Amino acid sequence: MFLYRTSAGVVAEAEGRVHVLKTLEWDQVFVEEDPLGSLVKELRASAGDAEASLGSLQILPPIEGQEVWAAGVTYRRSREARMEEAQDAGGGDFYDRVYAAPRPELFFKSTAHRTAGHEQEVRIRKDSAWDVPEPELTLAVSSSGRIFGYTIGNDMSSRDIEGENPLYLPQAKVYDGSCALGPRIYLTKEALPEETVIRMEIRRAGRRLFEGRTQLSQIKRSFESLVEYLFRDNSFPCGCLLMTGTGIVPPDDFTLHARDEIHITINPIGTLTNVVAEA
Repeated sequence: MFLYRTSAGVVAEAEGRVHVLKTLEWDQVFVEEDPLGSLVKELRASAGDAEASLGSLQILPPIEGQEVWAAGVTYRRSREARMEEAQDAGGGDFYDRVYAAPRPELFFKSTAHRTAGHEQEVRIRKDSAWDVPEPELTLAVSSSGRIFGYTIGNDMSSRDIEGENPLYLPQAKVYDGSCALGPRIYLTKEALPEETVIRMEIRRAGRRLFEGRTQLSQIKRSFESLVEYLFRDNSFPCGCLLMTGTGIVPPDDFTLHARDEIHITINPIGTLTNVVAEA
């Protein structure tokens, strides 16, 4: 089942049918003990309602009262890139340590008003000169800490700011337009297969500048462990969305420009597309 947040409200797509769930609020989904089971019941109750067309609806970011958090250095490639960018500041060893440590790196990423949706604009900081997108499988987590679905995330990052000093990570990661999610949440009781592929393509003026891919099998930590650490002494009354790290890093001589297109694909979730805003 797929779940969309739209201009008409919560929309569910199941077995080729699309329904607007008029009696359901987005945040309600995240507080249910069994979100998928509750949605199945909701669909049965609305079986007689007229079906909707996704093409006629505005797709919004799949976030309302949730916080977005992120995990770092979960892929070896990310560890290597972070060590390289922080080497001159003496912080390279930090990332090597956290990669091997029992406790993961977890940081606050975004709120709803800072988050772009599918085909909306993301931003790069005005005081940064080295900026990249980070494609990440993102977990939909209920208020009780249950993983009930998956979406696509783009963790926009200012590599030069973080590389200057690891303590600048919040400024490199958290700013208006620094996060994108969408286009929908894939709800399932099954874990995604390890061979699930994450792809990213960056285009400029219609020309492909970069293309990369990785697999979930390259993630060092389990999703359950990341969620368990996140929920230690932290409460999320409306649930949360947790980015699980990136294994795709553009070369060091690459930086995003205004109007660049970023396409991130994870099947069966779909493709999240964003354009970099003008400065």
